[in-house]
Amino acid sequence: MPQYKNSVHSKLPKVGLTIFSKMSQLANEHNAINLSQGFPDFSCHPKLIELVHQYMLKGSNQYAPMTGVMSLRERIAEKTEMLYTAKYNPETEITITAGATQAIYTAIAAMINEGDEVLIFTPAYDCYEPAVELNGGRSVFVQLNGPEYKIDWDHVKKLINQRTKMVIINTPHNPTGTIFSMQDMQKLEKLLSGTDIIVLSDEVYEHILFDGYEHQSVARFPKLADRSFIVSSFGKTYHTTGWKVGYCLAPKELMVEFRKAHQYTVFSVNTPFQYALADFMNEAEQYLTLGQFYQEKRDFFLEAIKGSRFKFHPAAGTYFQSLSFADISDEKDTDFAIRLTNDFGVASIPISVFYNINHDEKMLRFCFAKSKDTLARAAEILNRI
Repeated sequence: MPQYKNSVHSKLPKVGLTIFSKMSQLANEHNAINLSQGFPDFSCHPKLIELVHQYMLKGSNQYAPMTGVMSLRERIAEKTEMLYTAKYNPETEITITAGATQAIYTAIAAMINEGDEVLIFTPAYDCYEPAVELNGGRSVFVQLNGPEYKIDWDHVKKLINQRTKMVIINTPHNPTGTIFSMQDMQKLEKLLSGTDIIVLSDEVYEHILFDGYEHQSVARFPKLADRSFIVSSFGKTYHTTGWKVGYCLAPKELMVEFRKAHQYTVFSVNTPFQYALADFMNEAEQYLTLGQFYQEKRDFFLEAIKGSRFKFHPAAGTYFQSLSFADISDEKDTDFAIRLTNDFGVASIPISVFYNINHDEKMLRFCFAKSKDTLARAAEILNRI
């Protein structure tokens, strides 16, 4: 095949294969236990699969409406009102997306123009910054330090100026497992009062909180909700990350702009899955008990490694646990993560890759959305290091 001779000007020159793909590939090569990428190694509820099959047999295999199947949007509206006392119109304020990452990209594409600044709290999930860059924006980073990863809102205030267009928040937080408190939300609300700054709230782990904590959704705070896109994920909630179905909530004025971009990004989302999810959402206990389900896994994993030299603060949410290896090695976390995979057979993610600067706190992120057998085998190895 003839080679393209003109030089390619990359819009993302610093971006290569994601760390998740790299570590999963390394885990496969070395037959390691993969606690790196955030996916369950157990099946979803069999009824959910039956429902998908039923709708496929019924012929629900063509394009869904661009905005999503109405019955699913209605169930989302009911859930949001029940949990957060917030009313969203399923016709004009809820859109079904091809996963949360697409929803995040679409919100950024719809709102960010050349030169707009977007505040991102680091360590941050890796899809935020590239989406901002692809749409001509400039990422402004707010660095958080472990093990607490608390936000200094006075510092945030100093970073806001007339070019600030959006603030991206994530709670429960990937990769650290921390959560925003009510006070955090109130401070953000006060900080943005009197501005036109938009909030993009990544809440994909909204149902996975531990130790009695309640999820502080942006939807709980009317003055924030009025300026916010809220993104969530059925993949995280129902153990179906491969289905790539999520959704976005926003007031009508923002959702109009979101849908303009959405229709040219994916147009519509997998039809039988949407109908199945709509039916399955009627069983509210499936998501209301999710925190308890994952807390048992977190506690099992942490109890299993209590004899190791890794140090930790128990995650308050998500299905990730950060472990410090500072008492084990002074290697860079990227090097230690590779050696842990190659030599010992457990794959993780180094926390430093979630920062925009060289910031190494000797921390690794482990996914505990795994069977007890998987977690026990991994813990046995970690205890020997």
